[in-house]
Amino acid sequence: MGPLTRTVELFYDVLSPYSWLGFEILCRYQNIWNINLQLRPSLITGIMKDSGNKPPGLLPRKGLYMANDLKLLRHHLQIPIHFPKDFLSVMLEKGSLSAMRFLTAVNLEHPEMLEKASRELWMRVWSRVSVGLWESSGRTLDDFLTFPRHVFRVMILPPPGGSTVLPVTPLSPHRLPAVFSSSQNEDITEPQSILAAAEKAGMPAEQAQGLLEKIATPKVKNQLKETTEAACRYGAFGLPITVAHVDGQTHMLFGSDRMELLAHLLGEKWMGPVPPAVNARL
Repeated sequence: MGPLTRTVELFYDVLSPYSWLGFEILCRYQNIWNINLQLRPSLITGIMKDSGNKPPGLLPRKGLYMANDLKLLRHHLQIPIHFPKDFLSVMLEKGSLSAMRFLTAVNLEHPEMLEKASRELWMRVWSRVSVGLWESSGRTLDDFLTFPRHVFRVMILPPPGGSTVLPVTPLSPHRLPAVFSSSQNEDITEPQSILAAAEKAGMPAEQAQGLLEKIATPKVKNQLKETTEAACRYGAFGLPITVAHVDGQTHMLFGSDRMELLAHLLGEKWMGPVPPAVNARL
């Protein structure tokens, strides 16, 4: 008899970019390590509220750091992640409740589709963007901004090959002397957006529509609530968290950058975020 398979749970929300990074790394290793990977769709806003934490975008320095961090990680992890133009609108106004209820319904009835459906929702909000260029032509910065001005210092992000992030104080209408760029994410809140993601994931239209119709049912709502509460009981204060059950002990690891430590706890070999045996292309 070989060694027992260890259960590893990933609690995630498609609103969280770092959840996507952790998700892809674990998906790459799920057939290399001796683990049973359990995907746990959760609601990050519920975890934030329960723990008293705040989204990184509410702290200007943290938001600027995250924008640059994700750009560096995009290349290092080989995951096509991009910072959306309307970041605060995505995080604070649109949210992910419908999307996470849909994934909860997928997990309840068609768990074999959960990995692909989750990935396609991340692709919509964090990757599949339209990049545009504008010349300032003497127009003010206000002509281009969608951020709530009273909340955050505005960031103008470079195109994918760019190298700088320009912070601009929204209290003064600076004029841009040259060309700048930005990116617009796709929606994950409207029913048609969720159905489009399901179609991209290879889900039959009738099946996807049936699951979408169940997101308002008590069964789905309660399951998402219970999974989120389980994450809180493990000590979550954000997402992702990875919970490893090893030799009768439970280990909770926060973030997407604890995979080497996870390998150590599991007694498995860490071969970097893109193991040689895996085709990481998305």
